[in-house]
Amino acid sequence: MFPQQHPTSLTTTVRYIGTYTQTINQSVNQLTNKQTNHKIFAAVHHSSDPYFSTIQRTLKLHYCLGFLISFVLALLVPPSTAFVIATNINTNNLHKKQVGQSPPRSICHNHKPENPHMTMTSNIIDGKAIAAIIRGELKERVAPLRSPPGLAVILVGGRRDSQTYVRMKKKACEEVGIASFGFDYPVTVTEDEILAKIQELNSDDKVHGILVQLPLPEHINENNIIEAVHPSKDVDGLHPKNTAALCSTGTHVGAEQIDWNDLASVPFHIPCTPQGCIELLDRSNVELKGKNAVVIGRSNLVGLPVAMLLMHRDATVTIVHSKTTDAPGVVSKADVVIAAVGRAEMVKKEWIKEGAAVVDVGINSVDDPSAKRGYRLVGDVDYAAVKEVAGKITPVPGGVGPMTIAMLLRNTVNSCFRSQASKGE
Repeated sequence: MFPQQHPTSLTTTVRYIGTYTQTINQSVNQLTNKQTNHKIFAAVHHSSDPYFSTIQRTLKLHYCLGFLISFVLALLVPPSTAFVIATNINTNNLHKKQVGQSPPRSICHNHKPENPHMTMTSNIIDGKAIAAIIRGELKERVAPLRSPPGLAVILVGGRRDSQTYVRMKKKACEEVGIASFGFDYPVTVTEDEILAKIQELNSDDKVHGILVQLPLPEHINENNIIEAVHPSKDVDGLHPKNTAALCSTGTHVGAEQIDWNDLASVPFHIPCTPQGCIELLDRSNVELKGKNAVVIGRSNLVGLPVAMLLMHRDATVTIVHSKTTDAPGVVSKADVVIAAVGRAEMVKKEWIKEGAAVVDVGINSVDDPSAKRGYRLVGDVDYAAVKEVAGKITPVPGGVGPMTIAMLLRNTVNSCFRSQASKGE
């Protein structure tokens, strides 16, 4: 609305004051019912009644106060800032006179909306912000405990990406108040050595979660390692018992009924990334019940478990994979799309129905000579194009990634509370 510089002449200053006065007029008009506006203000300005005289003096005071504030702010600070500050001061004061009504929202476009995870004008789901909120919630849960939850992380080899992930997890543990135990092994470590360490950690009461950073070297059987972790400490949610529990619909008589609307209350460990996807949708007010959901990818780590979670939430789920006929046509009918296929920017704008929610799990590097590192990270979705039609969408990076770590922490905290409950603590 205003140029981004200080006023340089009296004419310019007067123009700002005029704009401010116009805003005051609009605020004053809101004091009365629209249908009786003119009659009331006629009474205010012409009646000698003491009640109306009081209102008249009050309004004049606001006009004068607004004029002075606007004049000073226009000279001392950037005009756009002055406009917002002065307007807020006066509109808030005026609306306080209406019993039972709260002040109006700021006209500033970055006003915090009712949903703390989305901006008023943005369809971007901010995974970093939501993950930070969850870490804060976990910190509050952990604070009263006599002994902290414990997470043991086993890292094999020197892969830089794995080392980076482990550092991030340890940092997040420290923030929340979780004790972190690290066990690093060279790439030459034997499978038996890893299995022996897992058995030791299974018996350690200070450890409530065990994470073996994947992938492992080829000479180590990942299935053997995953199955060696006790299901109650399998915070990755990959143990066959936890997988079986996730795939049980609970529709038969006598089955334990689970509240799938509250994933934090589920009595077993759910894989972290799929859990994070649903949590992002929930905290962004995306309705799942009765909606058409398409999962692109059928991996054990993401595709299958996230499809199960969507089904538990009463969505109608379709899994698209490499043998699907007309994948774009199938995806285009979806209200919710979760892409976890590992192919850079495969999902195009034409695939997405207008208003659909899109969660991009993929993380791929593509060559980019203009980037400092010579490459940039992208997802499985053509983000720049798809965000023009999507109702909501996660970015890469900054979408699902932070949530995966947040869910790992939540699984660890839940494991600690379940352990204490089983001991009567």
